[in-house]
Amino acid sequence: MMETRNDFNCSISATINAGEAIKRISNIPDWWGVTFSGSSEKQNDTFVIKMGGDSFFNFTVAEIIPNKKIVWLVTDCNMPWYADKKEWTNTKLIFELTENLGITNLSFTHEGLTPDVACYKDCKPGWTHWITRSLFSYFTTGVGDFKQR
Repeated sequence: MMETRNDFNCSISATINAGEAIKRISNIPDWWGVTFSGSSEKQNDTFVIKMGGDSFFNFTVAEIIPNKKIVWLVTDCNMPWYADKKEWTNTKLIFELTENLGITNLSFTHEGLTPDVACYKDCKPGWTHWITRSLFSYFTTGVGDFKQR
């Protein structure tokens, strides 16, 4: 039995095959407005994301199931704008895909990002934008939407 958690979750559906969707998710600079270095395509790849200043987020690709799932583990981070600068450490970004008749449904979960953590109030609208607007746009037009509204 799965325990019920309050992790941030959102989903999108787009006319794209799951294999192409996974490729695009892994092409982080084209949909997530961050500075990216490293590699994010294969199991155990590592990459670093920076959001300005001395912020950083170190990720490991913890799991890839072709056409189905990607899991990124945050192995370390520095969020200088919060009291707990390591708040994302050991959280996971989970992308689960199901394809049906040429339409892929993506369910995104940030495991460990719950309403009781300090960054939730900022991260919730951020993730909502990056997944439902920018990644959706990248899936459907080939171009991400970097303008948060």
